[in-house]
Amino acid sequence: MNVMETLLESLDFSPLKKDDVVEGVVMRAEKRDLWLDLGAQGTALVVGKEAEAAAKNIKPGDTLSASVIDPEGPEGYAILSLRKAVREKGWEVLEQRFAAKEVFGIVPFDANKGGMLIEIEGVRGFLPVSQLSAENYPRVTGADKDEILHRLNQLIGQTLMVRILDLDKAQNKLIVSEKEAQRELTEDKISSLHVGETVTGVATGVVDFGVFVNVNGIEGLVHISEIAWDRVDNPSKFVKVGQEITAKIIAIDSDKLSLSMKQLSDDPWAEEAKSYKPGLELEGTVTRITPFGAFVQITPVIEALVHISELSSEHVVDPNSLLKVGEKKKFRVIAIDAEQHKLSLSLKDPNETAKTKDVGDKKEEKPAKVSKAKSDSKPAKE
Repeated sequence: MNVMETLLESLDFSPLKKDDVVEGVVMRAEKRDLWLDLGAQGTALVVGKEAEAAAKNIKPGDTLSASVIDPEGPEGYAILSLRKAVREKGWEVLEQRFAAKEVFGIVPFDANKGGMLIEIEGVRGFLPVSQLSAENYPRVTGADKDEILHRLNQLIGQTLMVRILDLDKAQNKLIVSEKEAQRELTEDKISSLHVGETVTGVATGVVDFGVFVNVNGIEGLVHISEIAWDRVDNPSKFVKVGQEITAKIIAIDSDKLSLSMKQLSDDPWAEEAKSYKPGLELEGTVTRITPFGAFVQITPVIEALVHISELSSEHVVDPNSLLKVGEKKKFRVIAIDAEQHKLSLSLKDPNETAKTKDVGDKKEEKPAKVSKAKSDSKPAKE
């Protein structure tokens, strides 16, 4: 084989096809035209805004990769796209990262109410709110969308470590997850924790049903029932976002913690109830009346229930006929459940026998009619 044959064999004479990625040498850059020499495959053009943008950073002699968008343009030259070539190479890189489950940094350039907008290797993608880490997840009372967006906007420009969650070139889909990137680290941290252990964290969100807490990168929840021993109607009266929280781990579920603030202190209800025994007489104030009975405040800590069946030895139809809110009466303890914070009372006299008359029902039962014996009836024969 002579030198000419070797040279010809090294040249690529194959015709250009749409979506081919080629390399060319910059010949010249005009206002909206960028000319590339593709060697044996001829001369090609990058036109429009792409050419104008690229011209600022290149010079004749530079080598560029481009993607063919039209093998033969109106004037016979192939039309190329630099941006599309970058995306094609970007998809290759992303597929490698996806297969390797690689963790890498991204910088969101914008946000909407659903999450963060990103671009990786020339490919646009999305980081959903649900895939943010416990530290960055916007816990907002009442799920206020404007407040969520405000919190997400604060992440624009920050570097977040993520892992690809879903990748589909055909659908142009790229979804990443900050939560998944931290999964191994989170699992390691979780494995070192135990139920009953006391931990410290920072409140990241206060909602109607409790308080979210970031415990060293692990998400924890103090349910409203575990905030305080007293009745809690509004968690925000007890905890503020950013406040440091000390709590007890009461359950570990996968990558989340269930926490209790109240269990770090003695239960005042149980302490007070220790002295109560069935049969003990107590004075209480009626606080609520319901169709099934009445609630009675015994102390500032203990509220008890008098079931409708324990209001009287007589059958009670309407509890309001015997009790009024604010009224003080003597009651008798009949049952105690310290674990469930239940104290059951009775207003009945234990020595009183049951009667049949309905209390609170004004209707009186009429005596049954007695049939008169026939006057001409005869005594039965013996």
